[in-house]
This record gives sequence, structure tokens and C-alpha cells, in this order.
Amino acid sequence: MMQAENCSFNQDKLGEQLAQLPDQAIDSLDFGVIGFDADTVVTRYNEFESKAAGLTANRVIGQPLFTVVAPCMNNFMVAQRFEDAFNAGEALDVTIDYVLTLRMRPVKVALRLLAAAGSGTRYVLVKRA
Repeated sequence: MMQAENCSFNQDKLGEQLAQLPDQAIDSLDFGVIGFDADTVVTRYNEFESKAAGLTANRVIGQPLFTVVAPCMNNFMVAQRFEDAFNAGEALDVTIDYVLTLRMRPVKVALRLLAAAGSGTRYVLVKRA
């Protein structure tokens, strides 16, 4: 089994490694992890992202990511990329510069969008400067 201390934001095959980690292990990562299913419902949410965004896991897990939790990501840069990859049956692994704006002052971040072809869980990873 993969150890959380061996995971970094930029490493190869990170989506596969995150899928193997228990929720307690993703809490020790130094970047935000938001996992969601094919219906965009949040299934995983780590402590780092909870503290940075000011949203508890109880408030986020079970909610639609792009319409309730982070509507600022419901656009062609983020949500549409996941949808396009899913519809094409393709993997997605792209990192973009982004500005988060919901419920906070604008914050520059790097987002890494991860989805394996046919995988049940997709990830938005958030790296703050």
C-alpha cells in the first residue's frame, strides 16, 4: 500500500496512488484533495483543503462539487474538462493556474485535475502558494 508521505502534488500516477490511500492518510498531505464520483458528488475531502477553504468535511461530502461546494469551478476550465474526458473515455491529468473566488478573497492556486479512464473517483487537487 502507498504511504501518504510518498505522495506529492506533481508526481506521476498520483490518482492511482490516492485511490489506494485511506481517508486518514490523505489528511496528512500538504495540498487539498477533493475526490468526487461520476455524478460529481464529493466522496473524499482532506483536512488540508477543509482548513484552507473553511468548509468542514461534513458540510462537503455528499454534496455536488460544481454546483454546491465549488461553483467557481463550474466552467470550461475545470468541470467541462472532466465531462469531456469522461464522455471520450479518456484519462485526464492536467495542471492549471487558477483563482478560487467562492466564500473567500481571490486566492491564486494550481489545480491538478485527475481522472483515470473508467475510474469511479476523480480528483481536483489544490496547491496553494
